[in-house]
Amino acid sequence: MTSRLVKTVGSRRCVTGLTKVRNLTTLREEREGIPFYGLPRATRNSTGYPSIGMGSQRLAGESFSKVVGSVKRIGLAAQSAVTALHDPTRADAVAALGELTGTISLQKMYDKMMMDKSGQIILLEKPMVTKRTIFGESEDLTAFSQECGAGSFGEAYANFMLKHGFDSDERSKIKHMDTISQEDLSYIMLRYRQCHDFWHTLFDLPPTVLGEISLKWIELIQTGLPVAGLSACFGPLQLSVEERKALVNVYIPWALKSAQDAPFLLNIYYEKLFRRSISELRNELNINVAPDINY
Repeated sequence: MTSRLVKTVGSRRCVTGLTKVRNLTTLREEREGIPFYGLPRATRNSTGYPSIGMGSQRLAGESFSKVVGSVKRIGLAAQSAVTALHDPTRADAVAALGELTGTISLQKMYDKMMMDKSGQIILLEKPMVTKRTIFGESEDLTAFSQECGAGSFGEAYANFMLKHGFDSDERSKIKHMDTISQEDLSYIMLRYRQCHDFWHTLFDLPPTVLGEISLKWIELIQTGLPVAGLSACFGPLQLSVEERKALVNVYIPWALKSAQDAPFLLNIYYEKLFRRSISELRNELNINVAPDINY
């Protein structure tokens, strides 16, 4: 009787121990995503070697897609660069080149904005520069100019747009950046484009080839964007000999100094400054008006 009892107790202990081991094993397998019956053995293909599992195939496919995507982006960037150099008026090519080559510079621009209170507000609110947001529902530039007052930044901006027939809605939208994972960087690139005419107004630069190249030098120093460097370095090929002399001797030195004297231009909330005196605003921002010379 005693021997039977010992055997029974021993069997129960053994069963209990096995149950605990199985429970721990099951828990570990569940945490690691391993089914309770274990992983299947690797099947062999015609070569006799184990074939790649579905998970490995998926990872390989994703890696291949990333490589193909990178190659396509490089090819598109090269094509855009060639097109932009051949015809700098092709805004689509210039815009694509900026998006495809500016990630590192955009990240640095983001850091500068995050270190500034006004920059943080801009990134939070993400204001858009359109005819509706700037000039109101009527989109009347003349009425907007009068409302801002004589000698104001808003009046100067509206007159600049009217004089040259520019449209605030013409700036290209972001097409070659992931607007979800790179939401802030995408917005900074768009903001950079949309503020371009504000800078023309504040620095008093006409939208001529010489004026655009001079502004690109300011943008290059301020932002470090490769697309600005491309325009600044290769744009002069379109200038006459006299214009190149003026660029090298007058406008580039002025642009370099102006870019260094002014605060980071993307940290300025321009939409809140339209009613300010443009001369006072320039003094406050240390903005040097472009020299006017005869050449």
